[in-house]
Amino acid sequence: MNNLINAVTAGVSTFAATNIDDIVILMLFFSQGNTRFRPRHIVLGQYIGFVAIIAVSLPGFFGGMLLPKAWVGLLGLLPIIIGLRQFWQLEKTKVQVQTVSLPSSPGKFHLPLISALTKLFHPQIYHVAAVTIANGGDNIAIYIPLFASSNLFSLSIIVIVFLGLVGIWCYVAYWLSRRPAITPTLTRYGHRVVPFVLIGLGIYILVESKTYRLLPYFQKSL
Repeated sequence: MNNLINAVTAGVSTFAATNIDDIVILMLFFSQGNTRFRPRHIVLGQYIGFVAIIAVSLPGFFGGMLLPKAWVGLLGLLPIIIGLRQFWQLEKTKVQVQTVSLPSSPGKFHLPLISALTKLFHPQIYHVAAVTIANGGDNIAIYIPLFASSNLFSLSIIVIVFLGLVGIWCYVAYWLSRRPAITPTLTRYGHRVVPFVLIGLGIYILVESKTYRLLPYFQKSL
């Protein structure tokens, strides 16, 4: 039962922390719903893009199966470093929301995955998927250590939580796109919380993997 609760908590907190920017982008897509983008195309494109991000992050899980768990836990330092970097950036600059530049024609994308999508789906779908993938670099950097520190059961729960939250994220973005006055507040305060969530996630990975057991090893090395 504890494993289930831990996995759900890790999945929810990690998804929320790594997708604050994404919800703003989704709002921009939904705001163009009557002109260029249909809601169903946005939702499907978001799912395709996010599944691709999960697939790219899965090698972390298989690497975790080969290495001792305590050593895998060292990857928990990555979310901590990213969280500290984001916190430092918040202190130096104000968060700015950038307008998403959408391609005017399919020919501007040359990624193999996007080329395959053009043959299977409506252009609006792969446009959304392409933006989701392009915006997923930080997601992958966080998901790899999380997956590496998980067993098969925890990984399955986390992925299920992620996929469920994609749908919720799309609904929230659609709702917020009809209430633009809320966007500045979400952007301002959401980014302030993210660094602390990432640092907490890193600490969770270190503790869950029992990485503290490596302290005598490092003391001997010094």
